[in-house]
Amino acid sequence: MNKTLLGIAICAATPFAGAAQADNASESQVAQQIRRAGTQASATGPAEHFSGKVRVDPLFPASGEINASGAYVTFEPGVRSAWHTHPAGQRLVVISGVGLTQEWGKPVQEIRPGDVIVCPPGVKHWHGAAPTSAMTHLAVTGVVDGKSVQWLEKVTDEPASLATPAEQSTSGELTARQRAIPAIAAAMATSNMPRLGTALNQGLDAGLTVSEAKEVLVQLYAYTGFPRSLNALGELMKVVQARQQRGIQDNPGREPGRVIPTGGELLAVGKANQTRISGAPVQGPLFDFAPVINQYLQAHLFGDIFERDNLDWQSRELATVAALAATPGVEPQLRSHMAASMRVGLSAAQLRQLSQVLADQGDADAAKRAGEALDQQLAGTAVQP
Repeated sequence: MNKTLLGIAICAATPFAGAAQADNASESQVAQQIRRAGTQASATGPAEHFSGKVRVDPLFPASGEINASGAYVTFEPGVRSAWHTHPAGQRLVVISGVGLTQEWGKPVQEIRPGDVIVCPPGVKHWHGAAPTSAMTHLAVTGVVDGKSVQWLEKVTDEPASLATPAEQSTSGELTARQRAIPAIAAAMATSNMPRLGTALNQGLDAGLTVSEAKEVLVQLYAYTGFPRSLNALGELMKVVQARQQRGIQDNPGREPGRVIPTGGELLAVGKANQTRISGAPVQGPLFDFAPVINQYLQAHLFGDIFERDNLDWQSRELATVAALAATPGVEPQLRSHMAASMRVGLSAAQLRQLSQVLADQGDADAAKRAGEALDQQLAGTAVQP
């Protein structure tokens, strides 16, 4: 297949496209047309966007009648796409094999034949084949101003990002970066500025970006209050400035790239996030008594905050659990977030390590509360908030 045809197949007839070719984008038919199976040349997915061999079988390009392209995409076992977004969204239908897909900051999901994956515009995700099975899906992808995809970084090879949800709950250890997050959160929750400064330095040394550190401290205002959040952000600013004066250039990280919805759409997204994290729709006498508090939780905490994609959900739960463990009197919420942590892919062993981080930091009471909450969760006695 020559380079010109390959470019057309990849760019115009697949969901992994740049700008569509002009002649395809303006294509118009006045009569029914049948394109016989096997008459359109296959192409290979570019190495810069995939971790291995991917075959693309084009079906139709975007046109004046249908502003979307379609293709069959076949991944060899273990092969996946890079992270990416679609400006006009995408629909995938699994045709054969077993696949995996993941939205940024959320657990890996297994997908099987007949499953339909609806990816809204701007949602960062990847998809590919399971480790031991090839996977083929039909991809139909919308086009905006001639563009159907925005390619981002490749998926890392860390086990937690590639394991199935079941594998995530039974394997792995916290990375040095992850261990820094509970130390930061607990110090913030207790307003221990010297300890927070030490934890922030250790986190930045371990690979936490400045953006991620800021996000931890911003999110925790919802659990520890604005005054503590503002003071902690001031401490982070001083730490970063002091490190710059010593010649240390920390990774600034990136700002959130996802467009946050508003109004009723934001409430719906927040409710969906809350339900996924909680394991079921959140309800009860407290929310019947004061329903507005759940609206705030859904629209702001699980909507505005949890939709920000510069910090993954596992990191957010590590921060929340540590902050709650450091706060006496909120044991029901701590137990609830222990359960949520396991739902987003943290294992019991990793949560034991969180307790040890708190103990090593000198907060024996927080470590004890975290350990007891985990024991109760594993025994099946955790309660909803």
